[in-house]
Amino acid sequence: MLEAIGADSVADLFDIPSAVQFDDEFGIEPRSERETRRLVRSILGRNDDLTELLGRGHYGYYVPSLVDHLADRSEFLTSYTQYQPEVSQGFLQALFEYQSLLVELTGLKVANCSMYDAATALGEAATLADRVRDADGHRVLVPDLLREERRSTLANYVAGTDLSVETYATDDANVDVAALEEAVDEECVMVYAENPTVRGTVEERLAEVGAVANDADALFVLGSDPIALSVLERPVDVGADVVVGDASVLGLPTSYGMGLGLFATREAYLRQVPGRLVGASEDATDRRAYTLTLQTREQHIRRERATSNICTNQAWVALRTAIHAASLGPEGMIDLANRGVTRARDLAERIDDLVGVQAPVHDRHHLREFVARVDQPAEAIADDLEERGFAVHVVGDHEIQVCVAGVPDERLDAFVAALEEVVR
Repeated sequence: MLEAIGADSVADLFDIPSAVQFDDEFGIEPRSERETRRLVRSILGRNDDLTELLGRGHYGYYVPSLVDHLADRSEFLTSYTQYQPEVSQGFLQALFEYQSLLVELTGLKVANCSMYDAATALGEAATLADRVRDADGHRVLVPDLLREERRSTLANYVAGTDLSVETYATDDANVDVAALEEAVDEECVMVYAENPTVRGTVEERLAEVGAVANDADALFVLGSDPIALSVLERPVDVGADVVVGDASVLGLPTSYGMGLGLFATREAYLRQVPGRLVGASEDATDRRAYTLTLQTREQHIRRERATSNICTNQAWVALRTAIHAASLGPEGMIDLANRGVTRARDLAERIDDLVGVQAPVHDRHHLREFVARVDQPAEAIADDLEERGFAVHVVGDHEIQVCVAGVPDERLDAFVAALEEVVR
């Protein structure tokens, strides 16, 4: 091959600047285990000790120790992909239960267990829509409030296709249905909405959004998560064709990057689902058995038939989510979601009583988080709160966003006291 292209060696195929070439030296001083532990402790000790009231897609709940004890078993922790069902029945069953959980929460018939995170799941939904819809155009509509990180990832996903990403207007942090009707036409292949929204509001007219998408023969994709779906309308009941989101609200602490993509869809699109599906069957002795029944990745089938090149296996994270959900049970998940509603409402009422603060900004129901208006510049308020040990999002010149998920009640009391100090 080198001779055919006129190269002397494989190295000739690469043009690596000398400044970044590896010189066989890492520049890392060798240390003993004790010295290494001491160094790591000193580095971690420089982290700010903040109570995070941050949300906007990243939520940390208390993870029971049961999750660590089970998920850290060697047969789970050292497993990669469960290609050999005869040695992976336990793991495959756990993934099947995870898929079943998503099916029950969404009402859709098919859910997979191999997505990176919410943003890439949204990208996969867009390319699925482009494959299954016969629309004349390639327009994907997303709300103008969509987080920039998700919008950017979606743009990367569709960069190699004919799809174009456009926004439609929102009103008071919810879908402006009239504006959406104006934006949707015969060239639209997908309409995306989120419930709850990035500002914590609960969408009130999702069925109308679904109807608008359906009338235009566009795929209706809904973003959510397992905790929210425990109490909100089932996506199938509002006409959703695909549900995406981040399932790592269960089983993982707040990680700000690492996640677990949720992807569920209608049975009609079974063979268009990216990644892989775990299915139940029977072995030669008629015992229930589990196996990877559908794998549409290009590593497994001919590239021209593949639906995605997704390759990272999120099975261990899905395992943690399944364990956490099973430990909570249906009532426990509902209770956790309801606490997100009541605690956010109660905190908003408390800080609304402070001079110089109005909360919530949006006159709607909220889940986990809400936006508050402050008379002083929001950046200054956030900086003063950080000095007192609290982190909040700045989302406008005079707006901060506050999330209660995973924050103990006593720290919320301290936050209210700190906010009262800084807004005077």
